[in-house]
Amino acid sequence: MTHAIRFHKTGGPEVLVWEEVSVAKPGPGEARIRHTAVGLNFVDIYNRSGLYPAQLPSGLGSEAAGIVEEIGPGVTDLKPGDRVAYGASPLGAYSEARLIPADRLLKLPDGVDDKTAAAMMLKGLTTQYLIRQTYRVKAGDTILLHAAAGGVGLILSQWAKHLGATVIGTVSNDEKAKLAKAHGCDHVIIYTREDFVKRVDEITGGKKVPVVYDSVGKDTFLKSLDCLAPLGVAALFGQSSGAVEPLNLGLLAQKGSLYVTRPTLFTYAAKRESLVAMAGELFDVVKSGAVKIEVHQTYPLKDAAKAHADLAARKTTGSTVLLV
Repeated sequence: MTHAIRFHKTGGPEVLVWEEVSVAKPGPGEARIRHTAVGLNFVDIYNRSGLYPAQLPSGLGSEAAGIVEEIGPGVTDLKPGDRVAYGASPLGAYSEARLIPADRLLKLPDGVDDKTAAAMMLKGLTTQYLIRQTYRVKAGDTILLHAAAGGVGLILSQWAKHLGATVIGTVSNDEKAKLAKAHGCDHVIIYTREDFVKRVDEITGGKKVPVVYDSVGKDTFLKSLDCLAPLGVAALFGQSSGAVEPLNLGLLAQKGSLYVTRPTLFTYAAKRESLVAMAGELFDVVKSGAVKIEVHQTYPLKDAAKAHADLAARKTTGSTVLLV
């Protein structure tokens, strides 16, 4: 039998249970894969807590790497034995093996190992759409990035730096400040003791920034708007501190005809050709060494509840992988 982490009710980390599951033969357009490494992401907490509703009982996780065991009818670009990874799939990555729509799978290039792939697919593809599509970062831009020492943060700051941008990052403590600085942040603001709006104003000489990448939400969002230059973009791609209150759209006019977007990877990667193109760009910057993926924590998959507790308590930095 195969094991998986599942939850039968929403709640804290304690609702996660390690249980036996059966995995059927793949149907049309499906593949069966055996996981080797699974990515941990903040969105997993949103799913588990019920903030993003799932049909219960449910599996968890949408990022992993592994090996194709079997393919269903109609799958032409994969074969058993292929090394694959994914970062945008139906829930169910927290498992030893699973069925998955084959069009979500990406073949891993040589030079990208399974643990690295599990750490970078969701976060790296998220970074790709944020800095290449939501707002296309270009040389000479100065950008603001919250949670700069987080999983997306460490990838986004390196990639933006590679594109020629100046990166201002916010973090919660000195240890995370060091980490952010080492991964491409030109200026680091410790928001627990500094006013980041004031510091952004000082750093930019009053010009402010064309884009803010905000995954924190409630605690930062309105202040993020105050950091934007006229016509600037607030890209709210997470809410680790809680949901943003309903927004009076008149504020966007007052603060300089601003744009606000709440993007998700699932929208940007919905089409197979988009997903493949995004992954191609990600693999290129990782293989070239421009973006280094570092796994800072690993846990056995069956200890996912502890990993969730540590992530929520801000005890982790960068990427965390659950090993199968």
